Amino acid sequence: MTDANSFNDGPGPLLTDRVAVITGAGGGIGGAGAELFARHGAHVVIAEIKPDLAEATLSRVRAAGGSAETMVMDVRDDAAVEALRDHVLKAHGRCDVVVNNAGDWLRNSPDFLSEGPAFWKELYDINLHHVFTMTHAFLPGMIARRAGVIINVSSIEGVRSYPADPVYAAFKAAVVHFTRSLAVQVGQHGVRVNGIAPDITEALQVPYDQWIPAEQRHLWPMWAPIGRMGVGSDQARALLFLASDLSAFVTGHTIPTDGGTGAAGGWFRSTSRRPGSNWTNRPLAP
Repeated sequence: MTDANSFNDGPGPLLTDRVAVITGAGGGIGGAGAELFARHGAHVVIAEIKPDLAEATLSRVRAAGGSAETMVMDVRDDAAVEALRDHVLKAHGRCDVVVNNAGDWLRNSPDFLSEGPAFWKELYDINLHHVFTMTHAFLPGMIARRAGVIINVSSIEGVRSYPADPVYAAFKAAVVHFTRSLAVQVGQHGVRVNGIAPDITEALQVPYDQWIPAEQRHLWPMWAPIGRMGVGSDQARALLFLASDLSAFVTGHTIPTDGGTGAAGGWFRSTSRRPGSNWTNRPLAP
C-alpha cells in the first residue's frame, strides 16, 4: 500500500504517468473526464461504442498535448470488456484508474406498467451489468499491485426517488450500493472505490441546451441552488478528485454532483413536458 506521506496533493499534475480507462468517453461527462485526466498527466484509454465520438475526444486530448488512445467497443459485451482489459494490460502493464461512466435512461417510459422484462434487461445491461464486468476485469490487477481506483458514475436518481422510471432508478441505486460494499471489501488491498451522482448536467443523453428554450434559461436560479445547469467539466473535476491522491482517505462514497438539486427538492407532476414524460424537475413556477 502506498505510503500516505508520499501522496501527490498538488499544485502540479495529479495523475502523472497513470493509466486510466473511461467508458462512454466520447462526449459529455466521460469526454470531459478524459480531457481533464490527460491534462493532469494520465494516459487515457477512451472506451466508446461510437467511433466518431471516440476520435473526437482523442483529437481534443492530443490537441491539448495529452496522451490517449481509443478502444471502440460495447461495454454490454462481456467479451469486449475482456478484450479491453487484455489490451490495456498488454500495452501498459497495469490500469490505475477505471471510470465506469457509460449509462443511459434509453427512452421515456410513461409508467412502470407500460414496460416489461425486455426493457428492464436493456436498462440493466447499460446501467449496471457493465459496472460489474468492468470491475471484475480490472480489479484483480489492482489487488495484485495493491493500488488502484474504481469510480462508478451513478445518478442523483440513484439516491432519491425517480418516479419517471423506477427501474432505471433501481439500477442506479444498485451502483451506489455496489460502490459502498465493494469499497469495504477491497480497501485492505489498496484499492479505493467511489462514485458520483450527477444531475442537471449537459450530456449526450440529456442535451439541456436543446431542451430548454432561450426564454426559460433565466429560470435556472429557480431550478437549481447553484444557479445554473452543470457541464461536463463540473463532473470531470469530481472524477479527478476521486482518481487522484487528494481523495486518498476517501472510499465507499458517492458524491452527489447535482448543483444542490438533491438537497433542495425532487420531482413534480407535469402535463406540459416533453412527450412521454409526466414528470419534471424543472418547474416553471416552483
